[in-house]
Amino acid sequence: MVFRTAYRITGNAADAEDVLQTIFLRMLRQPASGMALTQEESYLRRAAVNASLDVIRKRQSDLAVPLNEMSKTSGSAATPDSALKDCLRRALKTLSEQSCEIFALRYFEDFTNPQIANALGISQVLVAVSLHRSRRQLQKEIRNCMGVSK
Repeated sequence: MVFRTAYRITGNAADAEDVLQTIFLRMLRQPASGMALTQEESYLRRAAVNASLDVIRKRQSDLAVPLNEMSKTSGSAATPDSALKDCLRRALKTLSEQSCEIFALRYFEDFTNPQIANALGISQVLVAVSLHRSRRQLQKEIRNCMGVSK
């Protein structure tokens, strides 16, 4: 579950494995007297989403290569699908942590709004409003990234 969540967000198996390792190492380093997890699945999903976002944010600085230099070094052009996925990943980092988590649970993990509300301990109305706002913000960010005007 942790690997799948991380892979869907990062789009890279190596990054997803790093996220998986990071999460479980953090859990091992927790003191034995620490609080017991009451909702393990919810905790692990949230940790996977947050760690994946950290990877994307960290990677963002590595992606700051001018397009003309990138086309010289890579023998082939990126496919439209991979360009869209890259834009989505970049756009996700602009969302707040909670909004990104809600979006990831809904669209990457296929949770329903009531399941998300229950997992995160928030109202279904907040889930719906967050999803609506996130979709609008992501559409705007992706249009800018793809160079589409509107």
